[in-house]
Amino acid sequence: MMKRRDFSALCSLSAMAAAALPNLAFAQGGPIEGKQFQRLSQPLPVTPGKIEVVEFFWYGCPHCFAFEPVVQAWSKQLPTDVSFRRVHVGFRANIKLHQRLFFALEAMGKEEELLPRVFSAFHVERLNLDDEKSILDLAARMGLDMAKFTAAFNSFGVQTKSAQASKLSEAYRIDGVPALGIGGKFLTSPAMAGIQGQTETQHGQQAVMVADYLIKQLRANKA
Repeated sequence: MMKRRDFSALCSLSAMAAAALPNLAFAQGGPIEGKQFQRLSQPLPVTPGKIEVVEFFWYGCPHCFAFEPVVQAWSKQLPTDVSFRRVHVGFRANIKLHQRLFFALEAMGKEEELLPRVFSAFHVERLNLDDEKSILDLAARMGLDMAKFTAAFNSFGVQTKSAQASKLSEAYRIDGVPALGIGGKFLTSPAMAGIQGQTETQHGQQAVMVADYLIKQLRANKA
């Protein structure tokens, strides 16, 4: 997990893909509160009949890049009573620019389509994307309508979404990414759920297994 205090740190990434989840086991037989997941001290408001899963991430986080194939495959198979969405954090000034990029792409209906290209710009091409000009240059390279992108990037709507995202990350007490908020009650992450000695991809797989467990608990009103 990349913490607020060490967002400039980099780590090696696993090349393993996550087309399917293997039968991984937890060290002590099942996910344990306080270890593989945390319960929020103050539950958040939720939509009746829906269990919302929120992935908190940052485009520039190498751990988020490693987690993406896992969470992408997993999110496509969620039951109909579970909703999934990504929320880009805004821990500091340059990350707030990336947050605006995320919500501008979302406003244009392009975020999911272009997510791999944005991740690639950060982690494969290793572009410096810490100012507005570099972000506008990236948008142009991705073939976006620049008038529409610039309008969205500077819009009140994107500013509002960014502020709401930051408030939600604070409500979930997010201090590192990637992380999964479950049903307004729980938080887990690859760093929390993973077992020592596993690859980073396996840590991600453990995290979604914990998320599945928590979803079942919420559905059965056992949480």
